[in-house]
Amino acid sequence: MVTEFLEVGDSLLKIFLVPIITRADGAGNNFTRGVCQQDGGWRRCERSSAQPGDCCCSKLEGVSFALLVAAFCLTLVFLYFWGNAENDYDDFDWFNFGNLGFWFPWSVVLLVIAAGFFTYVTVLLLLAVCLLSEGQKLYLHWSHKIGILVSLVFTVLATAVLSRLWSKEWTTLLLSFQVTAPYLHVGGVLLMTALAWPIAFHFFRMNGGVLHGLVHSVYLVLLSALYLVPLGLYSPCIKEELSLGPAPTFIGHRGAPMLAPENTLMSFEKAVEAGSEGLETDVTISYDGVPFLMHDRTLRRTTNIHQVFPNRTDTAAAMFTWAELQSLNAGSWFLSVDPFGTAGSLGADERHRAGNQSVCSLQAFLQLAAHTDKLVIFDLYRPPSSHPYSDTWIQRTLEVIRQSSIRSSQVLWLPSDLRSVVNEFDPELQQTSGSRLPLEELQSNNIVKMNLDYTSMSAKLVSEYAAVNITTNLYVISQPWLYSLAWCCGVHSVSTNDPQLLSSMGSPLFLMTPGEYNLIWILTDLLSLVLIVPIFIFHWWRERGLTSCSGDTISLDKATYSKFRTEMSDIWSISSGNQQAEKKPNLATVTVT
Repeated sequence: MVTEFLEVGDSLLKIFLVPIITRADGAGNNFTRGVCQQDGGWRRCERSSAQPGDCCCSKLEGVSFALLVAAFCLTLVFLYFWGNAENDYDDFDWFNFGNLGFWFPWSVVLLVIAAGFFTYVTVLLLLAVCLLSEGQKLYLHWSHKIGILVSLVFTVLATAVLSRLWSKEWTTLLLSFQVTAPYLHVGGVLLMTALAWPIAFHFFRMNGGVLHGLVHSVYLVLLSALYLVPLGLYSPCIKEELSLGPAPTFIGHRGAPMLAPENTLMSFEKAVEAGSEGLETDVTISYDGVPFLMHDRTLRRTTNIHQVFPNRTDTAAAMFTWAELQSLNAGSWFLSVDPFGTAGSLGADERHRAGNQSVCSLQAFLQLAAHTDKLVIFDLYRPPSSHPYSDTWIQRTLEVIRQSSIRSSQVLWLPSDLRSVVNEFDPELQQTSGSRLPLEELQSNNIVKMNLDYTSMSAKLVSEYAAVNITTNLYVISQPWLYSLAWCCGVHSVSTNDPQLLSSMGSPLFLMTPGEYNLIWILTDLLSLVLIVPIFIFHWWRERGLTSCSGDTISLDKATYSKFRTEMSDIWSISSGNQQAEKKPNLATVTVT
């Protein structure tokens, strides 16, 4: 079984290693002898082994290996960074739509490219580690050196651009550590344990030197740090189950935009069906004074304005009359663009209905909320200065609320403008703040709810607000891991694009008790030590035993070595000319002088 496994592994390695191997120079100085003979469908090559005291590679190859390690680290960080940003992919894609004029899932393309580069670099690094584990010298083909540089350049540029445009994603990355850190710790310890074999092999094989000592000092420092990481680790999801509060309720962000066109009646009805406690939207005032639902400044993204009013595509939405707005289709874009990849899940009747949605008025939205007994919260946009209602947009909105059948207590009033006037006009409105103000100021303004970006998430902050009877809503949370973190932090509600998914969660992901985590931590560290210590002892014993035979020589194929060759080294042995490759003996005859 072991022999068959090695043969399969040999074949897989050679598939990828053929372009890695370089030919020897004319003098045959410490280079591989290149691709020699077609044997059994694969070209077999003999590689030069590192001699005792030698480094694993030349200076040039050493730099290449260092760049390979750097590429692995950077691509891993970027892949993790962008993978955790999935919650905001929709914003990223629509941002590009606003700049490019057409919609495309750039976020997914970027994720695929990042995963491709990471996979490529990881395979190269794994092969390098395997060769180092067998005492082989590293010779990287020039094409792979270019590939590594391309990976590095792409990762650095992508990280720089995203950091400039979407700097909040670094906060998302830090939040992710609060739920994944315990598992990343285990993975990191296991990785360092796996590296113990090649590290120990070269530690006892190489002559002393600054680089030699530095490499192994770094390894020991990193290993020790990983062992002790849990001492400073914090995760709100490491807690006793009895201390876990109720699950956050849902506020449908522009309805249920994965199941219907955003900010349409159909979308809000879908959010109600999914179990949302509240409905979130965005309100603009039409030119003739009708509040309606629209998130963007213009109508380009979510209507067919380019067909109905082709010369007014860049005109502010507030500069259209209600009659003009009613002539637009606000649903067909959802079927053609399919921003979340969910339009295909709709039945024929639902697709027909989605494709014929119109711009929704605030009045119709409030009537739906009143009928279903749901809370409402909305951003209110001030019209341009040339708009007839540029100074009375708040009063006009309050009039529509009063004229509707919704109870004032169902309205979470978010606009901060003229809050004192709004309080006097209707004291029953639930005053909500979108800014982190001092507690005294919040209480003086009768704030009963905070509406914050999810990047502000903090168990301490949530508890401080709760202590003065202020609940917290976070927006926009659509990923289960973020919802789990909000749950563990004690958040009261979340605005989400995906209430149908989050409502199916019975408990937070990654939840564990402190006792369970301490057990995992201790067992992982002990297992690592139990494996690493014998590995270092074995390599010390082997190298000490081999070097104790002073003057011993080992002869193989008319060459003199001071080391025996391992079984894995034989994988690379070949025959010359057109003869069948013969397996060389694992142990040579030792002559003591």
